[in-house]
Amino acid sequence: MITPILYAVLAGLLVGLSRQLNGRLALSGSPLIASFWNHLVGFVALTALGLAIGGLIPAGAATAPWHAYIGGPIGVIFVASGSWLIPRIGAVNTALLVIGGQMVSGVVLDLARGAPSTLWASALGVVLILGGMALTQRRR
Repeated sequence: MITPILYAVLAGLLVGLSRQLNGRLALSGSPLIASFWNHLVGFVALTALGLAIGGLIPAGAATAPWHAYIGGPIGVIFVASGSWLIPRIGAVNTALLVIGGQMVSGVVLDLARGAPSTLWASALGVVLILGGMALTQRRR
């Protein structure tokens, strides 16, 4: 169990480092340039890893539905908006916004697809997330 936890911590550190670098790059250029370099470096690194390990193009990739590939454009928008936000509201507030948005979006998507859940528990979770985010914004 310790290995997956260490991988998760390492992934979190690398995501934080990537966001900081993208924010710095956006300050010297623009968020779109930061997003471009982020995706170019990621593409080259993952392509090299896929070629080294194998399985770069999985079986059935050509027959996948069109919406299976919508994550790419969403990722571009996400990275560009993060690069734009970090210099303006800071890395911690950007991370809180992302985490809160993911959690609230997860509840909304579960409700939209009719996944079995307890409505009051989901609503309470959303209220607690939004309340916690509001508390972090209070001035001392």
